[in-house]
Amino acid sequence: MLLRIDHVGVACHNLEEKIEFYESVFGLTVVSREVNEEQGVREAMLHVADGDQGASYVQLLEPLHPDTAVGKFLAKRGEGVHHIGYGVADVTKALEEIGAKGVRLIDERPRHGSMGASIAFLHPKDVGGVLTELVETSRR
Repeated sequence: MLLRIDHVGVACHNLEEKIEFYESVFGLTVVSREVNEEQGVREAMLHVADGDQGASYVQLLEPLHPDTAVGKFLAKRGEGVHHIGYGVADVTKALEEIGAKGVRLIDERPRHGSMGASIAFLHPKDVGGVLTELVETSRR
């Protein structure tokens, strides 16, 4: 079901500073920048590598407001890994299969994600404390 690690989401206070860090230290390249009002973030996707099942990224997330999910995460835990995104072939089918196994779904159906992907989140309490995102990529 899981094809690859699509991305690691990293919460940060200052998107521009973190982009500079990942570019200068790791040699990553920004391939997409978006403002996602629904999720309350400014984000940047930085390309890490390509694989047989698709590319992998670091997703940097800066909250638009302190009361957003990422804003609350930063206030409670500080900067760091926010979630892991796994690539799937069909996010709707993956949600059905995972939900049938008793894992709580944050999203009952897919929603719009970065770079045109269809995404859905699983409840971290049912996935070992890890906020888990399922990602069905658009043809990137």
